[in-house]
Amino acid sequence: MMNRWHVLKRLMPLLAGMVLLLSACGRADLSTLRPQGPVAEEQFGLMKLTILIMVLVVAIVFAIAFYVIIRFRRRPGDKSIPVQVEGNHKLEIIWTVIPIILLIILGVPTVKTVFGLAEDHTKDPDAVQIKVTAHQYWWEFEYPNLGVKTAQELLIPNDAIISVEAKTADVLHSFWIPSLAGKIDTNPGGNVNIMYFKAPNPGVYLGKCAELCGPSHSLMDFKVKVVDRASFDRWVTAMKNPVALPENQEIAELLNKQCLSCHAIGDKGGPAFPNLTGIGSRQAVAGILVNTDQAQYKNEGTVEENLKRWISDPQAVKPGTLMPKVDLTKDQVDALAKYLAGLKLQY
Repeated sequence: MMNRWHVLKRLMPLLAGMVLLLSACGRADLSTLRPQGPVAEEQFGLMKLTILIMVLVVAIVFAIAFYVIIRFRRRPGDKSIPVQVEGNHKLEIIWTVIPIILLIILGVPTVKTVFGLAEDHTKDPDAVQIKVTAHQYWWEFEYPNLGVKTAQELLIPNDAIISVEAKTADVLHSFWIPSLAGKIDTNPGGNVNIMYFKAPNPGVYLGKCAELCGPSHSLMDFKVKVVDRASFDRWVTAMKNPVALPENQEIAELLNKQCLSCHAIGDKGGPAFPNLTGIGSRQAVAGILVNTDQAQYKNEGTVEENLKRWISDPQAVKPGTLMPKVDLTKDQVDALAKYLAGLKLQY
């Protein structure tokens, strides 16, 4: 008995560590354990049912095992052979029927949920249509019915179904917003996968790539900003407004030569890489450099500071990114960062 107590004492720190670790899985902007929309809530309900059944089965099996070990343990001097139950039809029927019943209890709601969440809203006129394209290592969001394209930050209204058509421009990725909906793969080869979700609670949610896609897979984040309908309409209008180039002609030429050959700003530039319209209003630069005036961690800073860091050496921020390190002086980096940080959208 003493040895068992020592084993239990050794397991306690491990169990306490697991509880502490799991307690960190509750961020409302990230966790599947704190769903923020009806799709995520339905998936969470299915998860709870599955876990409840598994815990129930494990508890009953362990209880029976402990009872048998104690009740039928060999006692000193007892040389008799226990009653053999092999071939007992009643027991075989019981432990065959019970798993079937459990599978039915689990299978019916699972099938119902899976088919329900596979509804196609790509032709729904009331849904906001979003075309998601995954790249190494950034996300492109196009609103085909609204004539708007952006990157790294998906802005949506809180009163509509969001219909997503997802594809990839290079390798396998997976589009995932843990608090709002389950993930969907973006497969090479040109096929498009669909999903939908709702986000009734305004706020900012973190999106991730859920498929190992290269050295900066873990840095392939994006933000989902949920706003009311009026703000969403103002944002769409602001995205379509023309954007003025820097007044300084030298910086304007530098921007045109070094940035707009790949990126778009308003109606200017190329579409190959992330659209920079309104980048000064976004929550982060490159998806992971968090914009804040009260930096606490090494990936935080003001918009301008983060832009300087990114432009100066993209590979140091996201190893493997296709964004090259451009040969610019410190003054040129400062001027470009200041201009881009000033590209804010009022909505």
